[in-house]
Amino acid sequence: MFLENTVDRTSGQGWIEVITGSMFSGKTEELIRRLKRARFAKQQVEIFKPRIEVRYSEEDIVSHDDNAIRSTPVDSSANILLLASEVEVVGIDEAQFFDNGLVDVCNKLANNGVRVVVAGLDMDFRGGAFGPMPGLLSVAEYVTKVHAICVRCGNLAQYTHRLSEDDKLIVLGETDIYEPLCRTCYTRANKGRLS
Repeated sequence: MFLENTVDRTSGQGWIEVITGSMFSGKTEELIRRLKRARFAKQQVEIFKPRIEVRYSEEDIVSHDDNAIRSTPVDSSANILLLASEVEVVGIDEAQFFDNGLVDVCNKLANNGVRVVVAGLDMDFRGGAFGPMPGLLSVAEYVTKVHAICVRCGNLAQYTHRLSEDDKLIVLGETDIYEPLCRTCYTRANKGRLS
């Protein structure tokens, strides 16, 4: 990808990159790849995730493929500004779980010359916009939408289908609770369930 090669640390110019898609699409894997490349280039990198995200690790960001990178768990987006001083790159995983203030935080960082790389689900299990993601997508200079493969038909999947009947917005889980589906299979699976 070309984004890593466009950094000019002397210019002080920042921007926002958003990696989005359904569960099991490789968002976190791509986030980790970009952040590891920035570290390899000897850039100062800080990485954050919401404190509630503890599926694989309390501190590390871990992809479904067990690729990991150290992060700092935070309770709110405001904590990111407090902890991200003297950095060139900020990584944020599971952005959909943060408060809507994350958009302002990312804008402030980018306006201060920081490259901000954010990964998160664009839609919740109901197919609606998820948390601060719509706002982040609207202000980002670069957006990468990644897709999983539909487990029912093999087409590209962009929806996260919840297998359980739990109606809470946030339910942490893996393949035991969620599956990636294409539009057609998602619509069939949720016929009469979601309004």
